[in-house]
Amino acid sequence: MKALEGKIALVTGASKGIGAAIAIAFAAAGARVVVNYHQDEVGAVDVVSDIMTLGSEGVAVQADISHERDIERLFAACIERFGAPDIVVNNAGMFHHGDFTLLTRDEMQQQINVNLLGTILMCQHAIRHFPERGGTIINLSALNSQNSTPGSVLWSATKGAIDSLTQGLAREFGPKNIRVNALAPGIILTEGLLAAKKLSPQLKAQLLAATPLGRFGLPEDVAQVALFLASEEAAYISGERVLISGGA
Repeated sequence: MKALEGKIALVTGASKGIGAAIAIAFAAAGARVVVNYHQDEVGAVDVVSDIMTLGSEGVAVQADISHERDIERLFAACIERFGAPDIVVNNAGMFHHGDFTLLTRDEMQQQINVNLLGTILMCQHAIRHFPERGGTIINLSALNSQNSTPGSVLWSATKGAIDSLTQGLAREFGPKNIRVNALAPGIILTEGLLAAKKLSPQLKAQLLAATPLGRFGLPEDVAQVALFLASEEAAYISGERVLISGGA
């Protein structure tokens, strides 16, 4: 039997990168998957196509998780198509890389609304909709959530708040058999990293030198850890922040 056979998973920000890799890994493990996207409909449809090729079921649902009405619609679409979710992965995020003093109020608000408020609202609705037997929430934190670097201070602060949220929810809702964990990736080679960092050969060499395993992580590296945390093999793991950083 596959690890997630019969499970229903909802993954936000799943049209590309880490979210897409998690959605596909879950489908390969037997789950039916709701692929949430904000703008990239083509990417989300491609992920659903990959899921169908694996012999599972998927559906792409547009929603901006910074708006509660969109979240309500997202969960309603999941329930209508597959039923109440057993697993919710809060992967969607917003990132502005640059001088903290130059961040505009709108850029600040976007990061707070998506990274923090959106995750909080998703967790709230997940807990409301999980079946009586419980469920699993996986939040996306970051290596920098506890060690911020120049150019990513606000983003790191939102991820630090996710760490605290994860621990608190795990303690409050453990008695209802709801497990909550966080993934803390290091340097993962995604479209977002390439767009935000504009990797020069010098920066690439510097980042690789700081990673003991000597390579960038891949979305699939994160997806395999997410799959473990979502499975019954991790039934006694909750409230944890799991580093996926190549030893950094």
